[in-house]
This record gives sequence, structure tokens and C-alpha cells, in this order.
Amino acid sequence: MNLNEELQNLNNRMDKCQRKLAAAIQRDDKVIIKQFKDELLSLNKKTQNVKHRKSSEVSGKSKDVKSLAFNRVLTKAEQADMGKLKKSVKDLVVVHPMTAIGRSMGIKAVTGFAPKAF
Repeated sequence: MNLNEELQNLNNRMDKCQRKLAAAIQRDDKVIIKQFKDELLSLNKKTQNVKHRKSSEVSGKSKDVKSLAFNRVLTKAEQADMGKLKKSVKDLVVVHPMTAIGRSMGIKAVTGFAPKAF
């Protein structure tokens, strides 16, 4: 299971526990309230752990991309014919600003990273 799926499953379980906790509060069932509060705390810790692992994975990928020797913003024509560009430039990595890697790197436009100038 990848991190996105794991995070989604944890969020679903937290949502379910919150709904059951609300029902238990209405019934004033103290044992069940304590049980779901404890479960919510443990799920919250697991969620924070997964988010941390996800951010460290993204930062590792962005570090690898930043280590490439050359980078420049791609023109609209190059973006339109990405297949031709990737065939002509060996080991080209294209980073879009709206992806997780792009946001972590703080880029503002579609940028190509490569070991050599292109």
C-alpha cells in the first residue's frame, strides 16, 4: 500500500470514529466515548507519521532533481511537444509547479532539469 492510500484509509477510519463518538456522546455512553477518543488519538498519531514520511519522500525526490547540473524554464512549444523534447534530451526530468515536488522546490513555471544543457 502506498502512502496516499494509507493516509486515505486512516482518514476514513478517523471520520468513522468521529461519527460514532458523536453518537456515543448523544447517548452519554462513557465507556464508548473513552474508547473512541483513545482510538482517535492513535489514528491522529498514525496520520501525522504518514504525512511526515510522505513529506520526507517528496523532499528526497526534490533533492535528487535539484542535484542535476542544468535547469531552465520550458517554452510553450516545448511543453506542447513533450515527447520530442524527452527523446532529444537524455535523462530529462520535467517538474510542474502544481505537483508535490514542484511545490516543495518552490518553482513558478514548468521547468526541465537535466545533467547537461539543452
